[in-house]
Amino acid sequence: MQKFFLYARKSTDVEDKQVRSIEDQIAELRAFAEEEGLEIIEELIEKQSAKIPGRPIFNEMIKRIEKGEANGILAWHPDRLARNSVDGGKIIYLLDCGHLAMLKFPTFWFESTPQGKFMLNIAFGQSKYYVDNLSENTKRGLRQKVKRGEYPGFAPIGYLNDSRIKNVVVDKKKSIIIKKAFELYSENNSRLEDVSNFLAQQGITARSGKLLKRDRISFILSNPFYVGLFRYAGETHEGKHQPVISKKIFDKVQEILKQRGRPHHKQKNEPQAFCGLLKCGKCGMAITGEYKVKKQKNGNEHYYTYYHCTHKSKITKCTEPCIRQEILDKQISSLLQKFSLKKDWADELNKMLEKDKTKSAQSFTAFVQENKERIAEIQTKLQRLLDGYLEQDIEREIYRTEKAKLLSEKKSLEEKISNLEQKQTGWLEPMRNWIKTAESIGKIANNSDLFGKKVAAREIFGSNLILQNREARRSAPSETNSPLKTQWAALCAAREFVGKKEKSFIVERVMGIEPVARSSLLQNRGTLWVILNNFLHGKNSFSRPLFVGPIPIQSK
Repeated sequence: MQKFFLYARKSTDVEDKQVRSIEDQIAELRAFAEEEGLEIIEELIEKQSAKIPGRPIFNEMIKRIEKGEANGILAWHPDRLARNSVDGGKIIYLLDCGHLAMLKFPTFWFESTPQGKFMLNIAFGQSKYYVDNLSENTKRGLRQKVKRGEYPGFAPIGYLNDSRIKNVVVDKKKSIIIKKAFELYSENNSRLEDVSNFLAQQGITARSGKLLKRDRISFILSNPFYVGLFRYAGETHEGKHQPVISKKIFDKVQEILKQRGRPHHKQKNEPQAFCGLLKCGKCGMAITGEYKVKKQKNGNEHYYTYYHCTHKSKITKCTEPCIRQEILDKQISSLLQKFSLKKDWADELNKMLEKDKTKSAQSFTAFVQENKERIAEIQTKLQRLLDGYLEQDIEREIYRTEKAKLLSEKKSLEEKISNLEQKQTGWLEPMRNWIKTAESIGKIANNSDLFGKKVAAREIFGSNLILQNREARRSAPSETNSPLKTQWAALCAAREFVGKKEKSFIVERVMGIEPVARSSLLQNRGTLWVILNNFLHGKNSFSRPLFVGPIPIQSK
């Protein structure tokens, strides 16, 4: 007597969208079994795609058939059993071996004869062809979508998939949070765990409600989708979606991720915090740090870090003594304090910055309006010139000459407008960032972050710090674009007048801008503002070198 397994399958793939549900299949198969008088020993239900081999329930059914538990299969259609050549081959092999005596389908005729097996093989081949063809069509459609700049996948955090326009749109609430997360990490003071905690506080977690893991945070921070690009098939494409992160911040975050992602192999004598910052004042060689452990007779151990010359000069025999890290730290902090911007000065400079921004916008508008009127006049002249030439009132050579002059003038005016549009506010952000940085120098000098002090000292002094006689000090800068010859020198000079001059004489600009000499530095009202403003505008603040104390300031 023939015994049958009732097998029903439905996957969630695209090709199965039109296939009847599991409940419908089972209902129809039960009715068919009762009508044909088939003995069903078990109903097997599987919810998995048949495109590739490896279905657990199907494989278990084949094993049980080989053991002789049943010798027939009842399914709704051959494509429910196999959509790949491996599973289809198993079915036909079982029929050849006699383990399978019969296959029954309500929608397909089959008999275990050479003709029946041939038709079954064709049915399996058609099912595989349908899947392969559908896959190619789907890939083709996705490629076209990518060419149009449409992201063919689930939108990342901060975006939503809009089914109406078949594209990705900005999630107004979460995009702001993602932007703040990028800005937080770009400051280089936070870890990936800190970003994860920040997102959790704002309500962005994993589906389980737990914190996003480090790998997930790293993926978010390195995803170019947030700057208007996206990756597909290993290639980066330009998207039509709205970016939520500026390219500048994104690049800064990538640099930080790259630096922190490098494997750090601990050396026998690891480089110390201030390595690479100073040079020896006697021989000019680099200063290196060395870690020392001193053991006392009573068993106590003391740990110290010393800085000294590398002694690599082949010309000068250097005898400079070493210096303890604690002492060097205090000396560098003292140097940094001289270049910190007082809070009330910062507030005053920011106010003047906004005033200058307004004046700049007004002058820009007037300039553009005047030049646009001139361009309109030229356009009218060109038309009149053309009309005169067509009416044969003007000869060909005169027409060409005058036309070339007018077009040249028009192009020059358009270029002036374009250049001014680019330069109008280009100095505002550098100025604002410098004020913010200068204001933070005092905090950096007072804290215990040695690497932070190194970064700040490099920004201010460049390569002009030397160590001589156990004392860190500034050397005379040799490069014309040294930080010591720019806005930092003006700030240091301004601090020397604290308590001697009123703030308005130091910061606020009242008189015009003119070259100043050493005796008149900061007596010209608002010299600090003048220097900063002119420097960031790319102008010359001074007509000749200017010296304030040990710091020379020279025109850029």
